[in-house]
Amino acid sequence: MGTTWSVKAAVPGGLQLDRLQYEIEEALAEIVRQMSPWEEQSCLSVFNRAPAGTWHRLPEEFFAVLAEATRIAEQTAGAFDPTVGSLVNRAGFGPILPTEPRSERDPTTARRSGLPLNPVTRSVLQPGGVQLDLCAIAKGFAVDRVSELLLRHELPDHLVEIGGECRGSGLKPDGTPWWVAIEWAGRSPGSAAPDAVVALHGVSIATSGGYRRYRREGEACITHLVDPRTGHALDDVVTTATVVFPRCMVADAWATALAVLGPEKGLRLAATHDIAALFTLGKDNAHRLEMSPAMAAMLN
Repeated sequence: MGTTWSVKAAVPGGLQLDRLQYEIEEALAEIVRQMSPWEEQSCLSVFNRAPAGTWHRLPEEFFAVLAEATRIAEQTAGAFDPTVGSLVNRAGFGPILPTEPRSERDPTTARRSGLPLNPVTRSVLQPGGVQLDLCAIAKGFAVDRVSELLLRHELPDHLVEIGGECRGSGLKPDGTPWWVAIEWAGRSPGSAAPDAVVALHGVSIATSGGYRRYRREGEACITHLVDPRTGHALDDVVTTATVVFPRCMVADAWATALAVLGPEKGLRLAATHDIAALFTLGKDNAHRLEMSPAMAAMLN
């Protein structure tokens, strides 16, 4: 996934930590084998290369993530889109180098959030030219998967983190919650930007923004966040969107959608769906926080 993972947990004496670490790493490796666009033989890559009109039976985990991604695509009117792969490639942040101008929207990705799925057979149709990219949801799913693995090992008190996306369960050994601070992308050292911390007790948190992966082209910034509705990469490297939700997979996808929409439209949509969302905006002394009613209720 191109990032790091960590697990903090209250564990009983005698637990075989090496075995537990092995199981965690195997669970994460399986997600990569299924959903990575960077692995040539992953299930996702095989689907992306498949000819038009072919149905593909997917592993249970892959199908569950794709079904959830499609549902969120519908809820967000395409601000989140699992078929954005060719646009990400064209922006220069995917596994395939762009061969066409980035300013034009790829016509092969016009089928927005209408990918045919068959839940009975766990199959998906490749209508032709569709490039799946689940990077904005699979990392959150991986957090959920590791948390569920720990629960099966009767380790209810834990904090799982993958690339900054977190899920907390239970309490720390001293009885306090798993407190997580929301990162401020435009915050300089010593800045008076307000802090926002969330207690992860049976909930997850995910943040999305262009500040982690971007490049400069002259005076312009090109971020890895692509608006699926227009095909254009976002140029904002300061604003971030954070979502708190029980499942990290959902928080991950919604954070991406809200980052694409921006504060005004994003917070309005979050309020409609009762999503706990927070935006950090500006930098240095021009900073501010804006949040949805659900997030305000959670922080107060």
